[in-house]
Order: sequence, then C-alpha cells, then structure tokens
Amino acid sequence: MSHVQTSSSYLPQPQGPVWIAGAGVSGRGAADDLATQLGWSVCIIDSNFTAASELADRHGGSAMTVEEAHSRLDEASLIVTSPGWRPDTPLLRDAQEQGIPVIGDVELAWCADRDGRFGEPRTWLAVTGTNGKTTATSMLASMMVESGAAAEAVGNIGVAVGTALTQTPRVSVMVAELSSFQLHWSPTLTPDAGVVLNLAEDHIDWHGSMDAYAADKARVYRGSVIVVNADDERVCREAERYMELSSTSSSGDTPARRVIEFTMGEPGAGQVGVIDGRIVDRACVPAHSEGVDIADATRISPPGPAGVADALAATAIARSQGVEPDAIVRALSSFVVEKHRGQVVYEAGDIRWIDNSKATNPHATDAALSAVESCVWIAGGQLKGAQIDDLIHKNADRISAAVVLGQDREIIRQSLATIHPRIPLTVITSTDPVIAMNEAVQAASRLAQPGDTVLLAPAAASLDMYTGMSQRGDLFAEAARRYGRGTEG
Repeated sequence: MSHVQTSSSYLPQPQGPVWIAGAGVSGRGAADDLATQLGWSVCIIDSNFTAASELADRHGGSAMTVEEAHSRLDEASLIVTSPGWRPDTPLLRDAQEQGIPVIGDVELAWCADRDGRFGEPRTWLAVTGTNGKTTATSMLASMMVESGAAAEAVGNIGVAVGTALTQTPRVSVMVAELSSFQLHWSPTLTPDAGVVLNLAEDHIDWHGSMDAYAADKARVYRGSVIVVNADDERVCREAERYMELSSTSSSGDTPARRVIEFTMGEPGAGQVGVIDGRIVDRACVPAHSEGVDIADATRISPPGPAGVADALAATAIARSQGVEPDAIVRALSSFVVEKHRGQVVYEAGDIRWIDNSKATNPHATDAALSAVESCVWIAGGQLKGAQIDDLIHKNADRISAAVVLGQDREIIRQSLATIHPRIPLTVITSTDPVIAMNEAVQAASRLAQPGDTVLLAPAAASLDMYTGMSQRGDLFAEAARRYGRGTEG
C-alpha cells in the first residue's frame, strides 16, 4: 500500500494520484482544486465510467469504476470524496479501515488555505444546524461586508470553498454554510468561529444515529470561538462535550475556546439576547457592562422566532470578530430572506402567502408555524419516517385549516383528524406536480380568512412529485399569484 507522507503541512502529501470519489458537482470542484490549483494528479472514481472518464480527461488524469477502485484499494494513498457519499459506502469504509485518509472538498480547501497555498490564510466562520443555516450565513456575511471585511458566503450557498480561495478580488473572510455531510468528511477543519444553530433529527439514515449526526455538526466547535444556542438542550450538550474534550486533550495545538451563547430571552453575562424587542450584546463587552444595544428585533426578515434566532447567532459571531453595532444594523435592515425560506410571495385581501418549501422536516416546520398567528397550512411530501404528531399538538391553535398533498398525505391527514378534528381539511390526490399545487392553492384560497397566512411549510421532502424544494416553492408562488384571493382568473 502507498502511504501519505508526513510533514508539518496541513495538506496530506500523497504518493501517486489522488482518488476523487464522485464525478458530480463536488467531484468536478475537487478535481479543479487538485489538478489546476495544487498541481496534483487525479483519478476519478464513479459508477458512471463515462462521466468519470470525461472529468479525468479534462484534467489529464485517469478513471475507474467504483468496483475496480475497490479491488485496487491497496494503491490508494488519499481519497477526496463528494459529501453525499455515505460513511458506510464499502469503498470508503474499507479505505479508512486500512488507514487511507478520506476527506471532503471543504477539508481539502481548508488545509490548502492553512498551508498558505493561496496567500495569507483566511478567517473561517462556520455556520451549521438542522435549520436556518442559509439565513444565518447570509446575515453574517452581510454583517461582515458592512464592517468593511472582504467577506463572502461560501459552501452550500454562494460559491464553493475551493473557488472562493482563488477569487479576485481576494476573499479574506470565508462565511461558510456547512452541512453535516461536509463536516463528517472534515476531520481537522478548525474554523475561527463556529455556531450550531439547532439540532433535531435529520439525515439519520446517512449518519447512522442522532448521536453521530450531532457529533458531526459539532465539529464547527473545534475553533477558538464557540457560539451556542442556549435555548437548545442538545446543542448545549454537544458544546459541553467539546469543551471537555478540549480540557482533557494532550495536543499542544488545541486552541483556547471562548464560549458565547445566544438566547431568545433576556441575556445574561456572556450572552446575546433580546430585551424589550431589541437585540442586546452582553458577551462581547467589557466586564460588568450592562450590555450594548444592537438592533431592533421586531423588524427582522424573516419574521418570527426563527428569523430572530438566526439574527442572534449571526450577531454573536460578528461581534466576536469585532463588528460594530452600526454595521449589524445596516446588514439586518437591508436583509431579504432567500427564496423558499419564509419569503412572502403574495399579499391580497389581508391574506399573506408564504413560501417555506425549505421546511422539509417537522423541526423546520415548527419554526415556520411559530412565526404566524393563524394559518392555512399546506403540508405533505416524503416524511422519511419523521413523526408529525408532536408538531401538530404544539401548533394546533395556529392551524385554522389545512391542505395536504404528496406521498405521505394520509399520515398527516390522520394525525390532523385525531389531534385537531374540527379544522377544515382538504386532501389533494393528484400526483401531477403542477395540478397538485394549483389545486392545493385554490383550496387554501377558499379556506383562508382575513388575517390568515397561507403557509407552505411541508414538513416533508419534495422528491415524490417535484425536482426539489425549489420547484415546489416556485409553483406555489406562481399559483398564489394566480389563484390567491383578491385576484382575477
């Protein structure tokens, strides 16, 4: 077996071509980073040999099927995997058992940056969590830009991390939205500051257990600033676990860690929170300070507790980096929520239509429902085994009517009928994506009363009928504008 040479650099020093697992978007980015930017030779591994060969040809490399690579595993010295490849994939599992490093594209970019391959190492600010990542990352990037920093949102939004390292003008602050998949394959990534926004069951089939999922998320806590959601018990436990690991570590390069908490309540010392509708910082202030008034929490987009929590998390990280309140105010006042994440897509007759198609699990839908007082709830799709009863129990008083569609519509219908039996309920049976959404919106328009919000927050994945949550949300917005009360047609 070939071995990775040891050195003082962060980047592994492989002997022979680096294997890239996956010829998709992530694999193409990794191949460009390795071959074009680092000058390494590559071998592309994919079950689609044609796709692997085409990518390899573009970079002067070689290609193998997954089966061939597995049979020649003793030739590998380093594998860079696409984040979607599961840990129990036989090729990756057996490679790790034989001591062959397996890393992802985020880890590769971080190591190259720390080695100075692209100039002075950047500041990395990492955002993860079950829900709210994109909003919080976008808010934080805006705050950093308003402060005068050369910052950009990277990772799952904005540009790929490897691409950002080579951009002109130079990006000096990487505000990275990171998934649990990306973090799993990032064994040494140590951001300057990191936050886990929240933790709820998601992607358990990929990680194997909730504990494994939470542990991968908590890898953003390796850095010197840990931002903790004081209102989320699981997040607090993971932060404590990392602090314990830090205190017992014998490694001399473990950074001293500073903990900043955020809370929807009144903040104590070391916290960022809310007092009388204002965001107040009592963490990044002099000792014994009463705190610093930051911004109005009542005008944040998206409205409701989830939007405020994201703003608090972003504020906590920004303040840890020395950002002044006026920059945070400018960022929040001009911030507009991304599509499909609580965006108001239509208003007429005192009825709002909100697209939260990104709410693909009950935890995200709970946050969406908690932001409204009375709604016609449009739900359904692929529940992926998630339990819906607790969500409906908690939000029954907010749901004035419901429309259910999609593969698991019957499960949601039964739960609503049992827990909230008196509400008007419409079941859409069509499996055509356009017809089903049009019928759902027309039904919601008939059910909605002045003051209601018609809320698309499915609590379920979209691939039973749609190409993704974006198509689902776009069709909802189009139908709302066409059939929403107050329009003709």
